[in-house]
Amino acid sequence: MWTGELIDVEKGRTIGYENLYLRLAALSSKGRKSIVIKVIPAISASVLLILLLACLVWFRKLKGKHDKEGRSKRLIMGGLRISDGLGEETHELPFISFEEIVAATNNFSMSNLLGEGGFGKVYKGLLRGNKEVAVKRLSRGSGQGAIEFSNEVVVIAKLQHKNLVRLVCYCVQGDEKLLIYEYQPNKSLDTFLLNSEKKSMLHWPTRFNIIKGVARGLLYLHQDSRLMIIHRDLKTSNILLDGDMNPKISDFGMARIFGGDEQQANTNRVVGTYGYMSPEYAMEGLFSVKSDVYSFGVLLLETVSGLRISSTENIKEFPNLIIYAWSLWKEGLAMDLVDPSVPEGCSNEDVLCCIHVGLLCVQDDPDARPLMSTVVSTLESRSTPLARPDKPLYFSQRNKAAKRADYGEDSVDMEALTVLEGR
Repeated sequence: MWTGELIDVEKGRTIGYENLYLRLAALSSKGRKSIVIKVIPAISASVLLILLLACLVWFRKLKGKHDKEGRSKRLIMGGLRISDGLGEETHELPFISFEEIVAATNNFSMSNLLGEGGFGKVYKGLLRGNKEVAVKRLSRGSGQGAIEFSNEVVVIAKLQHKNLVRLVCYCVQGDEKLLIYEYQPNKSLDTFLLNSEKKSMLHWPTRFNIIKGVARGLLYLHQDSRLMIIHRDLKTSNILLDGDMNPKISDFGMARIFGGDEQQANTNRVVGTYGYMSPEYAMEGLFSVKSDVYSFGVLLLETVSGLRISSTENIKEFPNLIIYAWSLWKEGLAMDLVDPSVPEGCSNEDVLCCIHVGLLCVQDDPDARPLMSTVVSTLESRSTPLARPDKPLYFSQRNKAAKRADYGEDSVDMEALTVLEGR
């Protein structure tokens, strides 16, 4: 408390006055506590608000990334949610990021290229450092698109059989669509049949084992899996071989799933490979399990003979392999069909059984072809007597028409055009 004359303390110091000391009331503990109570919550609220804002920004970015990825997957997979008969189980399908595939294939290096087909290119990859895989990359210019891609993912992911290729995972990112399979070191059956050096490695026991393995795989698709599945593109290039030369049916992009009592269907879009397609499918769009049986018959005859279905180099007087095989069988010379690279001493009984089954499978009439259950039973035990195969009239008539054209008949005669139907 100051009771004297008011003076300017600061100026007073310059003229010799003594220092002035002021005593103030001390801050009580209650006051300090009050300040702490007011300041700490304010600071905490600010920090919490900042953290919440940061979490919100991070969550929105993450959600946007997943939504973008999810939209891509839904665009690819959504079309089959109802029609495939597997319902909402599609969410269990294994998915992998595109970055992991780029790392596994060394950015799709040409040194890792295994082959190329209608779907696109196939690369060898090392997934997560130690698992060998085959990466099938959809080409943007491919005739196969999102429908075939999603069809293959859904079908293969739900099938488990030792003679079917196994899908490891798949990837969808923007325009990139990739399927990742277990790696098969011996590639496909046609790489052996069409290579004069490798063909000699296919001894008869190996060929017979491949034929039986493919038959068992088809039987599983037609009868033993949860739903009936028709492959529709069975051929030697779609039969992969593992390290022990065991066959694996692959490429289910054209496969069709049947449910309930459905046994046959009609399509306006015929897909597959000419030569392997049954006459009723190629001409009328009708397909059933007997369509796959026909394709199996062609594959069987190719495996036995080492010739392609359309090959005419060694059978110039015949239009194709089917007519050639049937003619030899009819004349009692079926053993002449066997690939010359097969060493002598193979089982004549097994060879003749295979040729007989193959000719039964490629008959024009679908009802005359055996079911795969009969084919497997016959190949493994030969306990069932086999019927006599009919002459394949479709190709015979086509050959006659071709010969007439060679004789210079250039006039258009509508009466000479015949619509052939299976008997």
